[in-house]
Amino acid sequence: MNKLVSGLLLSISVVITSPLMAKGKPFEDKFRQLDELLPTPNTYRTASGAPGHEYWQQEADYKIRVKLDDEKQTLTASETITYKNNSPDTLTYLWLQLDQNRFKRDSLDKTTRTTRLKQSNPKTSFKSMRGLVKSQQHDGGYDITKVTDKNGRDLPYIINDTMMRIDLPTGLKPHGQFVFNIDWNYHIREQKVLGGRSGYEYFKEDENYLYEIAQWFPRMAAYYDVYGWQNKQFLGNGEFALEFGDYDVEITVPSDHIVASTGELQNPRSVLTSAQRKRLEKAKYADKPVIIVSEEEATEKEKTKSSKMKTWRFKAENVRDFAWASSRKFIWDAQGYTEGGIDTMAMSYYPKEGNPLWERYSTEAIIHTIEHYNKYSLQYPYPVSISVNGPVGGMEYPMITFNGPRPKVDKKTGEKTYSKRTKYGLIGVIIHEVGHNYYPMIVNSDERQWTWMDEGLNTFVQFLAEQAWEEKYPSRRGPARKIVNYMKSSHQVPIMTNSESILQFGNNAYGKPATALNILRETIMGRELFDFAFKEYAERWKFKRPTPADFFRTLEDASAVDLDWFIRGWFYTTDHVDISLDRVTKMHIGSQDPEVEKAWDREQFNKEPADISDLRNQGMPVRTDKKPELLDFYNEHDKFTVTNHDRNKYNSSQKKLEDWQLELLNNGSNIYTVDFSNKGGLVMPIILQVKYADGSDEVLRISAQIWRKNTVKVSKMLITDKAIKEIVLDPYWETADVDVNNNYWPTRVIESRLELYKRKKSKSLMEKYNEKLKTDDDADKETDAKNEDKEAA
Repeated sequence: MNKLVSGLLLSISVVITSPLMAKGKPFEDKFRQLDELLPTPNTYRTASGAPGHEYWQQEADYKIRVKLDDEKQTLTASETITYKNNSPDTLTYLWLQLDQNRFKRDSLDKTTRTTRLKQSNPKTSFKSMRGLVKSQQHDGGYDITKVTDKNGRDLPYIINDTMMRIDLPTGLKPHGQFVFNIDWNYHIREQKVLGGRSGYEYFKEDENYLYEIAQWFPRMAAYYDVYGWQNKQFLGNGEFALEFGDYDVEITVPSDHIVASTGELQNPRSVLTSAQRKRLEKAKYADKPVIIVSEEEATEKEKTKSSKMKTWRFKAENVRDFAWASSRKFIWDAQGYTEGGIDTMAMSYYPKEGNPLWERYSTEAIIHTIEHYNKYSLQYPYPVSISVNGPVGGMEYPMITFNGPRPKVDKKTGEKTYSKRTKYGLIGVIIHEVGHNYYPMIVNSDERQWTWMDEGLNTFVQFLAEQAWEEKYPSRRGPARKIVNYMKSSHQVPIMTNSESILQFGNNAYGKPATALNILRETIMGRELFDFAFKEYAERWKFKRPTPADFFRTLEDASAVDLDWFIRGWFYTTDHVDISLDRVTKMHIGSQDPEVEKAWDREQFNKEPADISDLRNQGMPVRTDKKPELLDFYNEHDKFTVTNHDRNKYNSSQKKLEDWQLELLNNGSNIYTVDFSNKGGLVMPIILQVKYADGSDEVLRISAQIWRKNTVKVSKMLITDKAIKEIVLDPYWETADVDVNNNYWPTRVIESRLELYKRKKSKSLMEKYNEKLKTDDDADKETDAKNEDKEAA
């Protein structure tokens, strides 16, 4: 036999059904370009996804003085804002964000909240009910006491829920600037009770407070070429769209407090002891975290509670926000990190309740994050990176993050333990929140409009960093198999949904876009092309404000891969992946030799099952048994008999064939056609693991373009010199296929488990009543025994 192939040498697409109709439905071109969905490129944002030559953005610089009242849990502050108009427009008013107004009793957020209680069995937890009650009692929101220009003259303003408009005395022309002042105060929320992204935590055991302060000052809303003023109200989900600027902030707190903050400390001699300053200097060059404030020192301060005040001063350049934390309970450790000529101090602040978990993992996780985000995104540019343990579970700000997980304390023994979930929850949340310094604190997307642009991209890079922490790190999001249950659920919306309208927030804004990017990297584009394009996006848009179109266009521009089909399906629809391996047909090339072909036809005929009547008629007397003279030529020959006519025709045809045609006729390869159907709607690559009868196997990757002319049904022809024993579709579960049970040939038996249990009878009302009496009686006896012990003592 002349072997033309070794393994899978040829793979030919065969469209089984008409591309114009599929199951009676009009043909849908899932590979059409995104032109009707993406905005028209211009001089600000190019068709390549890069900033245009006339790109601009605004600036806002802040000088803030704030005082923390540790007795009343209030902030009193004043700020001077210098707003620089770099746009080509003349502005007659300015919009500012008043995020704390979300917590006013009559805010849009509160009045539009819905409940999910079941009518048949309404119930809620004590914690939830406490939050609802306290939320109505809390006197939240800003008290704006003064708004003036730089000369102290009052400025007219109006407050609309979480937004404030300041009307300018004259139009602010392009390249002009306007300086104004605002004074305000507000009551800090108890975060563990009322929730939110900042607040205080009260420690009943030692009667101390820990403050994490964010969204605490009136901030300039974003004004940019795509939307003009981004003045959507803050309803809780859509976070922030802010301008870059420089900050000079003075924070006055009790003198025994330690303050962690965005920016660099300007007056260490005024607020730190000589020993603390020496430890900080040592930490710059240390290979492991150095303790700046020890647990023993923090515990001692918890007891004394100074009534004096001290002012910490911080400066930060080119940041889009500012946050801080303060407590006398803080333990503080630090370690220096240098890369690309930039020195960064990684620091962690945590109460004793966070140990031993925090002293072991927090600062290490910060440095690990910077190392790997630098690899996949851009160089971390700031002098500090901070992780704070407090009431907020996880939240990000420039140079500082709030992270929640702590060990569990046994109330009887005081022993601290932590679960595997808590350990990896801490490492994961620190990687995630520190990673937000890249997205969106530097790559400054509009979070109020598109949550996925910061959460989804960040969750994706978080997954890459987690996998580099240790082998088989238990990442929650990233792998395709993790998103399958969401993808097949009915209660979802497209990724391209405004932040406030998202259903299943974690799956939609975090998990699905992160998974999409991982599939692009591993399956669609490949690591080399994807990593280059993704890094190009970060470099192009660092310290700028990208939109979804800029991201999509950059990925294509830097990789030469047409991704419109993928972006349309994954980001603009709720279709899911479900490709079915429907049928495998084994064929052979007809040799045209009647001796061979009719023998093969006879063999196939004989493999057919016998007719039931023929089976039951076996042995039945027939007329030709008695009269054999009735048998003739046709009883000795059938349709599979090779005739001289067949032979003559074959010999004549062979003489007319060229050598290459004869070679094909004599090819003994195995030929299979494999039929697929797209049941989920999303077109994706077809990935096949082909296992051969000799024990070998190989993986065949077929581009998603196979679906371009028929998005419902396609077939592939596989030609091999080895017999195929088994075919597995999507063998590594890399496409988020929601039903892997239709991915096998031959079909596999679906395995499950049947669990037996003992049915319990429900107790009658009388039984429950008597049980209650018994419980009450036992409690009374226990109380009497305690009283007797006291009397005896």
